[in-house]
Amino acid sequence: MPSKEFIEQYPLYKKFATHVPSTMDGLLKVAINMVCENCKSSQTFRMTNNYFELTNTSNERCAGAVVRASYVCSHCQSFSRVFFVQIDSELKWLMKVGQFPAWDIVGDANIERLLGKHSEYYKRGLICESQGYGIGAFGYYRRIVEEIIDGLLEEVSHLLAGPELAKYQEALEKTKKTTVTQEKIELVKDLLPPILRPDDMNPLAALHSALSEGLHAESDESCQSTPRPVGRY
Repeated sequence: MPSKEFIEQYPLYKKFATHVPSTMDGLLKVAINMVCENCKSSQTFRMTNNYFELTNTSNERCAGAVVRASYVCSHCQSFSRVFFVQIDSELKWLMKVGQFPAWDIVGDANIERLLGKHSEYYKRGLICESQGYGIGAFGYYRRIVEEIIDGLLEEVSHLLAGPELAKYQEALEKTKKTTVTQEKIELVKDLLPPILRPDDMNPLAALHSALSEGLHAESDESCQSTPRPVGRY
């Protein structure tokens, strides 16, 4: 049976294991909750067509068929979402083979707000993760760090004074001589003030470690197989 989970969350070409009825009149028309681009918020969408619309025969067989599910926002009554679903010939799974607007994923609203213009990289990284492309996700997350690191390190200096500030500013000047994010963090990560070390945890050291591990994984992946592009960033 189609379900909210399948329609709302599953990306294209991922099989959704379920029991499928033998004829289309047994397929449920489930209401879904997704973002309406007109209302700019999450809204209830209701299906407006019949699965058997091509033949107009309600007992049309499901096995091996590709059906369309067209939804419209219940609030504005104008924004629509359309899904094309393939049914397994043995009635054991469903799989989305088309979707408009394109499949997206909703990230943490607070994180997106804080990232501002960089939030699109965050969303693309989440999409890569959801489809098993961990290396691709790392590429997007690293891009965020690369673009904000200089401003972030400058802000840290406002929390220091005296000898600690002088030592930090000296290291900060050295960071401007390299374009490698990992090297920038290495130069200053041990100079953070206590206020930025909750429970004695150094966030820059953790970030440095994550970048290092990701780079090694990326290198290993490229050695084992031909890189597979996951999108532009």
